Amino acid sequence: MADPKEKFFRHFQAEVTLIQDEIDSLASLSAVGGERQSGIDKVLAGISRLSTEVMDARDFIPSYDQRAYSQAIKALTEKLNTTTGKFAPKSRFQFKPRKADTTTAQPQVTPDPRLHRPWVGDGSQDAEDTSQAVIEDEARDAVGTLPSIPSAKNYNEELARSGNVGGVRKPSFSTAKNIEISEHTGLHIMLPMTASRATSSGSLTDLTRCIVDMTIPTTTGAPFAGLALKNIKQSLIVAGQVAGPMHITGMEDSVIVVAARQVRMHDCKNVHVYLHCASHPIIEDCSQVAFAPLPAYYTNESTPPEKNQWDQVDDFKWLKATASPNWSILAEESRIVDDVWQHTVCGKAGMSSDDILRELKILTKAGPAFAS
Repeated sequence: MADPKEKFFRHFQAEVTLIQDEIDSLASLSAVGGERQSGIDKVLAGISRLSTEVMDARDFIPSYDQRAYSQAIKALTEKLNTTTGKFAPKSRFQFKPRKADTTTAQPQVTPDPRLHRPWVGDGSQDAEDTSQAVIEDEARDAVGTLPSIPSAKNYNEELARSGNVGGVRKPSFSTAKNIEISEHTGLHIMLPMTASRATSSGSLTDLTRCIVDMTIPTTTGAPFAGLALKNIKQSLIVAGQVAGPMHITGMEDSVIVVAARQVRMHDCKNVHVYLHCASHPIIEDCSQVAFAPLPAYYTNESTPPEKNQWDQVDDFKWLKATASPNWSILAEESRIVDDVWQHTVCGKAGMSSDDILRELKILTKAGPAFAS
């Protein structure tokens, strides 16, 4: 077992890499609707949390390591400031007078301080929001009204409307920006190839007794840049390929299958994870989590070439030298066999999602069937 200093070092490196990726992705987020501001707030929360963790680890981290960690956190803050500074609006075009009027003092214009702050904590718009509002005002002056923009299709509403229809749902997500599936019960969802247009990021939230298979668009199309799972119970999630980080929060009595660069689990209980991971998986505040390698059925040329570290789990709420009681290796006799992955999970005629979950021993009539 790694000592606490080494374990914290790996944890810190993983967190810094994740925050750097989040900062780099801010430019791709829309300033309209608060999406970019939410991204900035998430980065700030991550930097603050990491700083607190360094403070809490002072008992076993030497002072020279503490200084190195502090410098790294400072560098993250400076990177965020530099990045958000680029979002400030460009100066609006103005005609310059032919000759300066030296007889009349020009009033000093005090810039709006919001345009120079890298983030705003009081709920006000960020600089690019303000810039966009100016552009829209000018467009209204020129043409009277802005042209209407057709709204994106609501795939969750479509899934909810078909909720009482049997069989596998295959929402196209062809007009969606991201994969977002939320608030469903008892559905079997399988994403087709057209969904690969929306895998820049993904989120699955508030699902109960669901099967979600995202293998096709992420392995033969484009892998997720990042994926978040939250509040999922008694479900099977076949996430496919994730080129970046995967965050799993509040998952219970469920099975996950994924190949990802980084996996982090929070507040999860009684979860089986079939995994290919290029770095050490991280768990926090979890219990009864069991890990197994990615099934052969999901391993192909698109699987990341890096060494699979599925069993090199770091529990950051268990920094003792002894093995963590919160996770284990899933016994081979308890693992789902390839025939079930191939012929049952993909949708067997006449079987409902509950039937499949029972065959996978995720459900019984009395409730969750397995425990780590």
